[in-house]
Amino acid sequence: MKGHANELGPLSVTVPGALRVFADAHATLGRKPWAALFEAAMDFATEGWIIRPHVHAMFTLDERPYGRLSYVRKLGHTAEGRALYLRPDGTPKRLGETVRNPALAATLRRIAAGGAEEFYQGGIAREIVAVMQAEGGLITLADLAGFRAAVSAPLAVPYRGFTVALPEPPAGGVVVGEMLRILERFDLTALGHNTPAYIQVVAEAMKIAGLDKEAHVGDPAFQPVPVEHLLSDAYADECAARIRRGERASLVRATTDAPNTTHVSCTDAEGMVVSMTHSLAVPSGVIPPGTGFMLNGAMNWMDPRPGRAGSIAPGKRRYSSMSPAIVLEAGRPVATLGAPGGAWITVAVMQVLLNLLDWGMGMQEAVSAPRFSATSETVDLSNRIPRATEKALAAMGYATKRSYQSYAFAGVHGIALWDGVPEGGADPQRDGYAAGV
Repeated sequence: MKGHANELGPLSVTVPGALRVFADAHATLGRKPWAALFEAAMDFATEGWIIRPHVHAMFTLDERPYGRLSYVRKLGHTAEGRALYLRPDGTPKRLGETVRNPALAATLRRIAAGGAEEFYQGGIAREIVAVMQAEGGLITLADLAGFRAAVSAPLAVPYRGFTVALPEPPAGGVVVGEMLRILERFDLTALGHNTPAYIQVVAEAMKIAGLDKEAHVGDPAFQPVPVEHLLSDAYADECAARIRRGERASLVRATTDAPNTTHVSCTDAEGMVVSMTHSLAVPSGVIPPGTGFMLNGAMNWMDPRPGRAGSIAPGKRRYSSMSPAIVLEAGRPVATLGAPGGAWITVAVMQVLLNLLDWGMGMQEAVSAPRFSATSETVDLSNRIPRATEKALAAMGYATKRSYQSYAFAGVHGIALWDGVPEGGADPQRDGYAAGV
């Protein structure tokens, strides 16, 4: 948009909802005292954390060729941002350098003492609104106080005798589910893992689901999303038949998702399983003075064109590719997984599900296996997919692009629970890890 108004500054900010969701979940299912949840985060903010490889890659990311601003511009939008994240010469902090944020520790201390109400109705809310009013933003005290989490049953998608529980629209669960429903019509293991024939079939399912997402998936409170049709046997049969006939879907994407996302999967000794994905979208650059936290730039995820599923409207939830998933066998959870990674989340989560359920991989093997992506006209390939495969795809008429990364296309993390024994898997491309406590 003109002047990057939907990406940088106060007009790019949507009402932040994550803290309200966490507070509601804690009130319903939490066991530890609320204040105890903040201790580790406050320690990190006070003592500092070091710039790690993936963080540095994001800080130095220059998306200007794709129509977005560079991250340096966002990190340095305010004096506080420059002091936190940039060096005196205006370049991002380097690998191994430390970020200390005592203002954030103080903000967390206020939330630990006052609960989520401090953020949505108390002093922090007033500080957010003050910067909005001073800089021409639109968020009001009523917007913050009125935010409510939407609670719904997950989509239950059958696949190879399992049930995959996925979030309903406007999250990306229906996209993952549609791909699985189409691919269930193929004997994928007969094609061979990541062979040209396998990539062709899976990529076409990706493109079909991507087209349907662009056309139909938004906030169901504003526009009906044909979930039952997209996940139906009849539509899956139709799409599979198109792939078998050799038809090629044409996917030209006008909107994009941003890669500032975190995923956590966890399970406890009593069998509770959680899959949680949270995103800042792109950072807005706006730090309410003295708070230490940067507000989201999630307006960048809304479609600025009117009359579409993802178009801007007051009170509307944006589409997000976030697809936290739980796999059930006879009603019992056997895996939990999800990913950060913008538009690549849905295709990455789907491929890890195939690795688990079709190929019988363990979780670490499943998240480490080479991936590919077809979220546009080009098939993006991990650098570990052989060049001979790339040449074969080109001979089949596909445009390809090889990533310079050995591990690429979202960062899936998860836990498998086969026979009740947890096995964690952390995607090697990110700074995440699997841990037992």
